[in-house]
Amino acid sequence: MKNIRLFFISLFLTAAASAIAGAPTYEVQPSPTPADENHRDLFDYELDYTFSSNFYDVHGDFGHGDSIYNDFSYAHRFLIKGNWYFRAGVEYERFDFGGTDNGLPDHLQTVHALLALEYVVHDHAGMGIEIDPGPYFQNDIRGDTIDIPWKVFVTFPLKKDKIFAVIGVGGAINQSPVVAPGGGIIWLFSDHLRLEGVVPKPALVYYPNDDWEFRIFGNIFYESYRTDDVITPERKLQVHNAWVQYSEDRVGIQASYSGFKPFEITLGGGVTVRRDFDFFRAEASVKTRPAPFVKFEVVAKF
Repeated sequence: MKNIRLFFISLFLTAAASAIAGAPTYEVQPSPTPADENHRDLFDYELDYTFSSNFYDVHGDFGHGDSIYNDFSYAHRFLIKGNWYFRAGVEYERFDFGGTDNGLPDHLQTVHALLALEYVVHDHAGMGIEIDPGPYFQNDIRGDTIDIPWKVFVTFPLKKDKIFAVIGVGGAINQSPVVAPGGGIIWLFSDHLRLEGVVPKPALVYYPNDDWEFRIFGNIFYESYRTDDVITPERKLQVHNAWVQYSEDRVGIQASYSGFKPFEITLGGGVTVRRDFDFFRAEASVKTRPAPFVKFEVVAKF
């Protein structure tokens, strides 16, 4: 996939400063890359299953649990000027939890907007601002379930055509901490191997040809939801309408095949190192032990 290398090279051969006053700028020259090389319609469906593992607790009252994650999203890119796009769409995410009936939520879900201003080259955003406003809830959508997660990031070169730095920051009203940093480096070792050492999704990527891609990856996922009544064996975790920050930390491997245009199909698996129900405002949390997971994902770009 030489487009990956072309993306990082072209990103810094284009004058981003002329598109938006006051935005981060690059000291670069206009690029000959046509805007229509970027796909406009983006579909993504992901299904993950984490097998059962025990909760960390002294008395064994919380038992064990597993989780199923479903995520569907669609977005459309609206061309503004040059390589600047406004991306608008919708995303539905849902976690379903099985295992011991211990009073923790048996599911968490959100349906929210995807709104982003991005600088895009070869289908990859080099910098952008995104907000995902909507309800994040257990069962009922109410005014107090609304949150607005957001993120801002920018990419710039450290060594020409080889090493790039990514600096980012994100947050939400109902997460802890309210603002958290991200970023890292991207190192192009060759036309077939690159390091994406960028938090929260670092990866070592090998792509032998344009149809196959293999990843060794990590993923630090966390998102906050308004719960209903949570009555657990732990006295400190007997709360009503509280916000829970649910997180999953994973490491794994995956293989992606994109020969069936316009689809890319991914199968993967690994270990969910930790799942955490963090009721941070009640200063109480419940964590699970490691467990294997499997992953299936279909992406389509038109």
